[in-house]
Amino acid sequence: MSQITVRAIEQGDKAEWSALYAAYARFYEVDQTEKMRETVWSWLNDPDHEVSGLCAIMDGALVGIAHVRPFARPLAASKGLYLDDLFVSEAARGTGAAAALIEALKPVAKDCGATVIRWITAQDNARARAFYDHRADATEWVTYDIDL
Repeated sequence: MSQITVRAIEQGDKAEWSALYAAYARFYEVDQTEKMRETVWSWLNDPDHEVSGLCAIMDGALVGIAHVRPFARPLAASKGLYLDDLFVSEAARGTGAAAALIEALKPVAKDCGATVIRWITAQDNARARAFYDHRADATEWVTYDIDL
């Protein structure tokens, strides 16, 4: 079995990251343009921006990505780390890459003073939900959006 390494996303990862992020958008049927990816890439490479990213590498190739950002939790008087995007290439699913990315988020969360790591997934994403159910507690909260 190949070893998986997780590290911060770096400038040299752009092409592989872009391909994975585009695949992630296709998976969720989101129309994502190159310009949108360029914006997110600029955030990931700006140390002053709230969004940061990790990548999973296997056999020298980038096979997974995770984008996170801290958020305030006023009711708990604490901070959390929000996992906005987690994606592993189809070929690398089942290799432990997603688990390695989630495990690598724990020290990131602790370093920023977070008391929780939180994320959402699609109701019908059965494979991801089965995976998440072994690593986190599903909440009873329902998410709402107002499109502007």
